[in-house]
Amino acid sequence: MIGIVGYGGYIPRFRIRVEDIAAVWGADADSIKKGLNIEEKSVPSIDEDTATISVEAALNALKMAGINPKEIGAIYVGSESHPYAVKPTATIVGEAIGAGIEFTAADIEFACKAGTAGIQMVMGLIKGGYIKYGLAIGSDTAQGKPGDALEYTAAAGGAAYIIGSKDIIAEIEGTYSCSTDTPDFWRRDTAEYPSHGGRFTGIPAYFRHVITATGGLMHKLKLKQSDFDFVVFHMPNGKFPVRVAKMLGFDMEKVNPGFIIPKIGNTYSGSSLLGLAATLDVAKPGQRILVTSYGSGAGSDSFSIKVTDLIEKKRNTKKIQDYVKNKKYVSYGEYTRLRRTI
Repeated sequence: MIGIVGYGGYIPRFRIRVEDIAAVWGADADSIKKGLNIEEKSVPSIDEDTATISVEAALNALKMAGINPKEIGAIYVGSESHPYAVKPTATIVGEAIGAGIEFTAADIEFACKAGTAGIQMVMGLIKGGYIKYGLAIGSDTAQGKPGDALEYTAAAGGAAYIIGSKDIIAEIEGTYSCSTDTPDFWRRDTAEYPSHGGRFTGIPAYFRHVITATGGLMHKLKLKQSDFDFVVFHMPNGKFPVRVAKMLGFDMEKVNPGFIIPKIGNTYSGSSLLGLAATLDVAKPGQRILVTSYGSGAGSDSFSIKVTDLIEKKRNTKKIQDYVKNKKYVSYGEYTRLRRTI
């Protein structure tokens, strides 16, 4: 049995409202809020980046797991906003949490699904008997070109998961992935901001991969919609996950616990993992969670996760909703200073 031993998240305190961004560009805030189903987004402080967010999330995960950090044999950090082009974020995390030196480390990049890819890599190492515990993180301080549609959603946050085979709070029953060369979103080397294919990001990209991975997992494990108590899909905006849930036959009651994007925006590699963490915060023993990530370029990882009795005893960290509610609004001028665009 392989599963989650501990998890933790982190979301920066600062927020900016959609209307404050729209006012600068003369855009219709109500139309944007309705079209994206988003109200505000998180903004990293001047001293916050993917590394600091990853460390905070990892420390929360360690507190819940209750293990010696030196027992962690692998650390993988998934992000598309690593602070260094050449220098791993994963080693910074390892040093900060006291993991010692006897661990393998790597940074992963696959748009918004890099964190879930890290979980799969750790699972393989544990199943092969190479390590006792592994740490997988999805974290981002997402970029959006000023005035672009992405500026309304590109946010900051992350979640960390310690995976192991003992004292687990949730069993990972299975995983299924799909990948294609679908260039719906990209950022070339030296480019400051990403580009996207507009409406092309929908049907051939997000929906195709999320539906394929989710359907493949359910078929592989012989599970149906009624077998899941909660579902979490990657949240690039507030419309896509609602629509794909309906397409797959899930009602919003199963989506709502992890549906945090309207209040924090799209945290990219942290999106589906923060949604899972928010769901685990309220899940009860015996309940089953379906989570499917999505990364542009393009691919999805889907997981079936069943909560164990141990979760009630190990809930001892700050909940995701606590981070969502703890906020301070900034103006557009403050936002551009914090994001270092001026």
